[in-house]
Amino acid sequence: MIRLQPISTSDLQHYKFMEELLIDAFPPEEYRQLEQLREYTDRTGNFHNNIIFDDDLPVGFITYWDFDSFYYVEHFATNPALRNGGYGKRTLEYLCNYLKRPIVLEVERPVEEMAKRRISFYQRQGFTLWEKDYCQPPYKPGDDFLPMYLMVHGELDCEKDFETIKKRIHKEVYGVKEAHPKFLGGNYL
Repeated sequence: MIRLQPISTSDLQHYKFMEELLIDAFPPEEYRQLEQLREYTDRTGNFHNNIIFDDDLPVGFITYWDFDSFYYVEHFATNPALRNGGYGKRTLEYLCNYLKRPIVLEVERPVEEMAKRRISFYQRQGFTLWEKDYCQPPYKPGDDFLPMYLMVHGELDCEKDFETIKKRIHKEVYGVKEAHPKFLGGNYL
């Protein structure tokens, strides 16, 4: 049975599992510096870092932010040795029932085959793709904005809610105070 177990950096075994999986599953420009992630994990109240368990077997991890009116899933990965075993689907089913409010996440644009497959996977789990220009701000100085799309599960409307959600994620997750001069209104200048 799928369950989420919150972790802190003092949970050495599980935290090490999470960090190794993060590094394996995501390119470096798609996650914050590990020291900063450790700080968020231990000291940011609305940031939740969880190991995904199937009974007692750790199968992956998921991090998400609680923004009162919606949740933002920042990272979600399963152990590569266990992929295609239904854990992603079961985890999302559990998460959507557990969180009870709309869920937002970022996905790479459907240019490469893996990105297309990832979007299809989330759509099969009830997420809607918002094909509105969105860029993930850089996690680290010197990195670029990454063109992405948002996907949403729950009662949110792209036309009505997009700007509010984007601003909240950019401010709280990425520390963006205002629009970057290179990226205004969804277009690179």
